[in-house]
This record gives sequence, C-alpha cells and structure tokens, in this order.
Amino acid sequence: MVASGLISAKQMKYGIIMTAFVTLSIAVNLIYVAFGWEDFFNSLLFLVLGIISIVAALKYTIGKNAYGYSGLGDVFVFLFFGLLSVLGSNYLFTHELKWDLLLPASSIGLFSMAVLNLNNMRDIENDRVAGKNTLVVKLGALNAKKYHYVLIVSSVTIMFVFSLLTKTSILPIVVISVALIKHILVVKKANQYEDFDPELKKVALSTFALSILFWLTLVFLS
Repeated sequence: MVASGLISAKQMKYGIIMTAFVTLSIAVNLIYVAFGWEDFFNSLLFLVLGIISIVAALKYTIGKNAYGYSGLGDVFVFLFFGLLSVLGSNYLFTHELKWDLLLPASSIGLFSMAVLNLNNMRDIENDRVAGKNTLVVKLGALNAKKYHYVLIVSSVTIMFVFSLLTKTSILPIVVISVALIKHILVVKKANQYEDFDPELKKVALSTFALSILFWLTLVFLS
C-alpha cells in the first residue's frame, strides 16, 4: 500500500503500532482467561510467545535484516502459522500438549507456506528488481511451482493421515482436495501477475475452510 501510494510510510507506521498494541491487549486478556494468576509460568510463557509473534511479524519485512527477503519467510510461517498457532491455541483451551496435533499443525503450516509461496511467485519480478531475495527468487519460477505442488500435496496427505489415525471423517480433506486439484492445474499454466492473484485467495480460503469443516465434523460426526 505504501509502494502504490495509497498511504504514506508514516501512516503505515502508525497502523503497525496500533495493530500491535490491540493484538497484545487482546492476547493479555486471553492469557488471563486461560491461566489466570494461579498458573504464572504458563501466563508468562504465552505472554513471551505473543511478544515474539509480534516481533516476528514486524521483522518479516522491516529493517535491514528482514528475514522475509532472505529466503527464510517460509520457515517462520510454518512455525508461527502452523505449529505455534495450532498447538498453542489447543493448549490455551485444554492445558495439554498433544503431540498427535503436530500433524494438523504441520498441515496448516504447509498450507500457509503455500499462500506465501503464491504471493512471492506473483511478485517475483518486482522482488528481483528490488533485491528482495525471497525463496521464490532464489529457486526461480519453475522450481517455485514444483515446490508449491509439494506443499499442497504434503498438506493434504498429512491431514488425511491424521483423520485415519484419529478415526475422524475424511470429508473435509476430500472437499478441499477437489478444489486444490483445479488450483494446481491453474498454477501450472500461470505466468502473469494476474494469473497468480486469484489463486492466492483460493489457497487462503481453502486453508480456512479446511479448519472450519474439520471442526464441524468433530462436533457433528464424531
């Protein structure tokens, strides 16, 4: 938005500060509801994790050593959008760390990486010119597409295995897989900015839909 001139750098800075403040305020309240003062260790742990998450979000693109422009964005997305978000959210509700949830956490993490990968494939030319060495810039367009297929297929496979192990319905995976097969075919042919942009939204919405559908099957079909 700053690059396109829609807002100024100063406005973006204020927006980031306000977002970080609101996010941290909500997180503190959530942590208090989950653990209270009685469980001080977990309260402190999650507060630190919340602060680290905000710092990680800022460091993705801000500063001379922004890790998003050094090919490390995928790793951090997997950690924060996959493992930390799924395992951490479950722990807030249950106060238990269930290791079998590493499978759905990994699946959501890989889907999130696919969203980032699509975003970087869309912006590959601009990033290359600007010296932003995303993983896609390092891999090249063709290898980035192959990497994308691996992310999607791995995500679906991991979620399918988890459903079999926990004896839950595979319906959500089947529904999402049908949509993603068409998505992969479109990405294979895509070459222009306009080709990637709609697919970026589809993968993001598919990730959200998978989460909601899986939750519904747990509530109504288990």
